[in-house]
Amino acid sequence: MTRRVLAPAIDFGPLRRELRLPEQFSPAAQREADEAAKLPLPKLDRTDLPFVTIDPAGSMDLDQAVLLLARPGGGFRVHYAIADVAAFVRPGGPLEADTWQRGQTVYLPDGNVPLHPTTLSEGAVSLLPDQERAAVVWTIDLGADGATTAVHVERARVRSRAKLSYVGVQADVDAGKVHDSIALLPTIGPLLVARGLARGAISLPSPEQEVEPDGDGWQLVLRAPVPVEEWNAQISLLTGVSAARIMLDGGIGLLRTMPYPAAEAVEELRKAAVGLGIAWPQGATVGQVIAALDPGTPQGAAFVDQAQETMRGAGYTAFDGAPPEQPDHGGVASSYAHVTAPLRRLADRYATEAALALYEGREVPPWCREALPKLPEVMAETGRAVSAAERGAVDLTEAVLLHDRIGEVFDAVILDEGQIAIDAPPVRARCTGAKAIGERVQVRLTEADPLKRTVRFEVVAA
Repeated sequence: MTRRVLAPAIDFGPLRRELRLPEQFSPAAQREADEAAKLPLPKLDRTDLPFVTIDPAGSMDLDQAVLLLARPGGGFRVHYAIADVAAFVRPGGPLEADTWQRGQTVYLPDGNVPLHPTTLSEGAVSLLPDQERAAVVWTIDLGADGATTAVHVERARVRSRAKLSYVGVQADVDAGKVHDSIALLPTIGPLLVARGLARGAISLPSPEQEVEPDGDGWQLVLRAPVPVEEWNAQISLLTGVSAARIMLDGGIGLLRTMPYPAAEAVEELRKAAVGLGIAWPQGATVGQVIAALDPGTPQGAAFVDQAQETMRGAGYTAFDGAPPEQPDHGGVASSYAHVTAPLRRLADRYATEAALALYEGREVPPWCREALPKLPEVMAETGRAVSAAERGAVDLTEAVLLHDRIGEVFDAVILDEGQIAIDAPPVRARCTGAKAIGERVQVRLTEADPLKRTVRFEVVAA
């Protein structure tokens, strides 16, 4: 399901300035990146492995490449190549300093604010097709049931064979003609999903609001995730779980953590399910209930929105010595680490280096060890900027799109008390009088202010 509505020209400059997003890298950092782009690649050659990348169609900062194989005698072998950013960023140098100020790549409709100069992030380090690149290669063996049986990690040079997109791969899956390198994705992906649900994992299949360019204007798009995205995410989760285990066994690292859903929150969700007419079988977990419903229905959309309340408190936890008191991520239902997106997230560079050092039986480098306890605060602060930029861009587009329609009546569904989603254009907004969660209602637009980036509705009395 994809819904698109055209919006006129929009200036995102004020949003950039409000969030104080950097316009460019320091000259010294840019020079370092340009020089680093010429560095030699690792001697270990894994270019014989026919990796492919799967990303949104327009992406150029390609962190991950995948190859899925069947193992003789049963089971599977997952090869996952991750761009080796640490090999190109000198500890203590100006480029490292600039990346610490940025923390994460910020994606905006009129252009990204990258974590690394594009010389690296969209060039020498990105796993672009038909180019030899430096990578940290994870090889993870799975049994026929999807359980991990062995993990191997190494630095190597790799070469991707193709740049694939989620939509394109999903079309190939539907047509039964998947690229050979990922032909097993429709087998391994659902297997890993099922294992996650069995241990209590929660995945929220919420449609995403996105702002995309369209000629001289912009499109506001509501896009539901396709199955391939979830299957591909499972490969990343598998790698992150493996990395977390290596770090926990080694006594040092950086985990992505989140409390398990509180009993009170789950009980409130059960009450919401009753009100929405959603079945909750005896013994089923939150994740299993969500997996069984259709988020495209009003009741399903409202339930998924309510389920978000059970997933709060995500962050990063560094440790050196004793493991954290709470080392797990409640959404993954396991210990887990971010190691698969180092071009876009600062933390991944250091977590990867720690896991690689521990796997190889050597000391974690001092520059990495010293950085680990500082990263949770940096990632939290920059994460707020990322969220504010993404939400701000959508809010601005919604307000511009509806600015001349104040007083009009729209069909909507109530997602939460005080929040609705209208059918067209695909807008979520505050609404007075919205109480019966999951109910279909008509709402009148009362405010659409591009300067404040606010949109508000009121329920029309029956």
